[in-house]
Amino acid sequence: MSVALLWVVSPCEVSNGTGFLESVREGNRFFDSSRHRNLVSNERINRGGGKQTNNGRKFSVRSAIVATPSGERTMTSEQMVYDVVLRQAALVKRQLRSTDELEVKPDIPVPGNLGLLSEAYDRCGEVCAEYAKTFNLGTMLMTPERRRAIWAIYVWCRRTDELVDGPNASYITPAALDRWEDRLEDVFNGRPFDMLDGALSDTVSNFPVDIQPFRDMIEGMRMDLRKSRYKNFDELYLYCYYVAGTVGLMSVPIMGIAPESKATTESVYNAALALGIANQLTNILRDVGEDARRGRVYLPQDELAQAGLSDEDIFAGRVTDKWRIFMKKQIHRARKFFDDAEKGVTELSAASRFPVWASLVLYRKILDEIEANDYNNFTRRAYVSKSKKLIALPIAYAKSLVPPTRTISLLS
Repeated sequence: MSVALLWVVSPCEVSNGTGFLESVREGNRFFDSSRHRNLVSNERINRGGGKQTNNGRKFSVRSAIVATPSGERTMTSEQMVYDVVLRQAALVKRQLRSTDELEVKPDIPVPGNLGLLSEAYDRCGEVCAEYAKTFNLGTMLMTPERRRAIWAIYVWCRRTDELVDGPNASYITPAALDRWEDRLEDVFNGRPFDMLDGALSDTVSNFPVDIQPFRDMIEGMRMDLRKSRYKNFDELYLYCYYVAGTVGLMSVPIMGIAPESKATTESVYNAALALGIANQLTNILRDVGEDARRGRVYLPQDELAQAGLSDEDIFAGRVTDKWRIFMKKQIHRARKFFDDAEKGVTELSAASRFPVWASLVLYRKILDEIEANDYNNFTRRAYVSKSKKLIALPIAYAKSLVPPTRTISLLS
């Protein structure tokens, strides 16, 4: 299942490469996008180097799930996720510094012998340019410090997603994800393992980025290993938060909230979360046939049953009136999340708004294409053509020029 990265795009199919499993075991993998494949570096960073930060503080659980002794969750997924949102917003309120104080130091070497930190960021930029072209174009309007930081987060999310969605996904175990999470702890504590880790480690030391959304994304990868059905939307919502909503929470501290915005920090985070959920729901609706061929159904089972449908109908790929009615309701829900997201994009800093608006406008159009395909998402993949993108991007840019609201009520 593709995940939505950086409020933006689902990663494209990763070309076959070697050394992926070894990278999880040894922690020494990085991308060489110039050759369109994944390579294993023979160079390794000393784990004792780097500066200490307070962002990697320990939590008592790996994810934010609250459970009773019998294993049942005591709150809905939305309530649980909102608790995470409040924590992220509180962190920004305590630690967010002005743009003038945000400084990436390009002449500080990454620990070890992999070269300068600027080279690490440049490599992250190459990956972003290769796999998220439209978004990467939008980041050119951001300040250099914010742009590099967004690149570093994008690369970490992509590497994490590839653990369960890449060419060697069948070899990945829960223990491998545990090791990846341990490595994340080292990154947040100033002990990067390779060049790309070094860029992220520097980013989280310069911006008020909390580790919990990163942990939660890894939890989403764990769900993909053990779960291929979702009983209801509450379960699906939690999955969407883990694999995509988390990206919004990672990104807001980098993109920044406009100084003139009157919106609450929590409302901007909620909008970022809504866009991640909307993007992932769109991924799910677009990829129904592809996921079915892998034995996966990312649709609420209770809602399928209410519509008179079952997994067998999905595996058979039958576009019936029942399926069309079901899909209309699913698309309507996704659009509501996009509506909620729109309320917060305007509140971001001026230089950060365009890439987010571009992702929102283009991703929302995928839903239009599903409808244009008569809801056949079994054998026809919905996509936005280049001509439609060329028409949509100026609209997104115009939206990005709209200043923040002057009242709190629009986002309350």
